[in-house]
Amino acid sequence: MAYAYIGIQAYKLGIGIYKMIHADIFKSLGDETRLRIVNLLLACDSLCVCEMVDTLKIPQYQISKHLMILKNSGVVDVRRRGTWSYYCLKRDGGLNKMLFSFLKKFLNSEDLEKDKSNLEFRLLIREEGKCVVGFVAQKELSRMIDNKRRILLKT
Repeated sequence: MAYAYIGIQAYKLGIGIYKMIHADIFKSLGDETRLRIVNLLLACDSLCVCEMVDTLKIPQYQISKHLMILKNSGVVDVRRRGTWSYYCLKRDGGLNKMLFSFLKKFLNSEDLEKDKSNLEFRLLIREEGKCVVGFVAQKELSRMIDNKRRILLKT
């Protein structure tokens, strides 16, 4: 709906809708936290909010706010599976595909690599590829990951 309103306003002003949408996409990526979120989504097809919170160690309300900005700009999409909402990159547009390819290549700072490493550990808790635990305190998260590693090493 936001795009329709923007399109009408852009038409009145004689501005191309695509230019405005592209500007929104780039504006949405102008924040470190949102780049960190996109970096995680480049590493994993879909993530629930609690996995991002535990990985990035940022409060849920901040992650949700940033996800809404990314969603409204057309960068991410959300899918509900039962209790959980999973966010993924919206790869259906040509611009998005090129943008994600570029970002995957160039988002490689030490901090972003650490985020991906933290995500790998957090994803160990998933069961059948799904989040099952919600938000977890850091101490409890470490215990759960250690237990899962032991189980994986035994098999």
